[in-house]
Amino acid sequence: MTATDPTAHLTAEQIEELGRELDAIRDEVIAGRGEKDAAYIRKVISAQRKLELVSRGVLLFSIFPPAWLIGTAGLSVAKIMDNMEIGHNILHGQWDWMRDPKIHSTTWDWDHVSPADQWKHSHNELHHTYTNVIGKDNDLGYGIMRVDEDQRWHPFHLGQPLWNFINACFFEYGIAAYDLELGKNLHKRRRKNPEFRARAGAVGRKIRKQVLKDYVIHPLLSGPSFLTTLAATFTANLVRNVWTHSVIMCGHFPEGVQVFERRSIKGETRGQWYLRQMMGSANISGSKAMHFMTGNLSHQIEHHLFPDLPSNRYAEVAVKVRALFEKYELEYVTGPLPKQVYSAWHKVFRLSLPNKKPKVTTPDREQALVAA
Repeated sequence: MTATDPTAHLTAEQIEELGRELDAIRDEVIAGRGEKDAAYIRKVISAQRKLELVSRGVLLFSIFPPAWLIGTAGLSVAKIMDNMEIGHNILHGQWDWMRDPKIHSTTWDWDHVSPADQWKHSHNELHHTYTNVIGKDNDLGYGIMRVDEDQRWHPFHLGQPLWNFINACFFEYGIAAYDLELGKNLHKRRRKNPEFRARAGAVGRKIRKQVLKDYVIHPLLSGPSFLTTLAATFTANLVRNVWTHSVIMCGHFPEGVQVFERRSIKGETRGQWYLRQMMGSANISGSKAMHFMTGNLSHQIEHHLFPDLPSNRYAEVAVKVRALFEKYELEYVTGPLPKQVYSAWHKVFRLSLPNKKPKVTTPDREQALVAA
């Protein structure tokens, strides 16, 4: 953990007791899942599909400016709903307990260029297991940004605000490249690996499917509105990408969120894993509508503690989790969306520059940071 350890005042016994208390919260929600929760996700899926259908229908007349504005706004919201509150959470297995083959993590496909199975591996299995562990969690800066003061600075890092902006605009493609582990597989020998070639082929097919749907079929159906529908779809994807990127940044990168060394998780207990999720995440405060549009990832702390609980339960869970933060004298990092976005981007800019004062690191930490 960087700088002064904000958990140093906790004893091993307290950490394990914290883990038991969090287990109890999780067990209570699992025991209480039922028809009300199932009705919620079915209602959201139905509303999203209707909104997308109506919006695409309006865009058939997008040659007229009012129709373009209404259709683009509706399609943007529909795409955000599909990715955030529906796709992300279903692929986490949050609704598998319903045993509905139409709403299950093994069968769901989403409006995204990253194949669901590859995303589940990189996100569910790697990111959520190794949250904010430098050199293990590639979500931490996506391999293109300096994420900690102790990480060695290179002139390349001067460009990280630009890399981050480009990544925001084309976020779904960045995620697909990240899921494919493209960076480490660019070497000629690795590109010939059959497993990599198979995964790259799956990504290529998914991209073709998405491009064909968004930029060929629907614009062609618009006839004389072809170009305006094309522009509307591109705009909706851009809005969805920037929004999603902003929410993810706010949950993982604001000032006050901790990062961890690889050696710190050796022999990690259940309580220590919970504690790392608490200190390695941040929330966004706001209205119910804002929480819904973030896929309830505005409750990022609670999501990292309980990634497989239904997202509609995070608000009630957050009250109990925050009480535990206060009980154990830990900082609950949260704030309004503008504040959290500013904090995350401020950190991106700050770490793009060399440290004002040299940092002292252990050889083990230096090696981990360089490897990241």
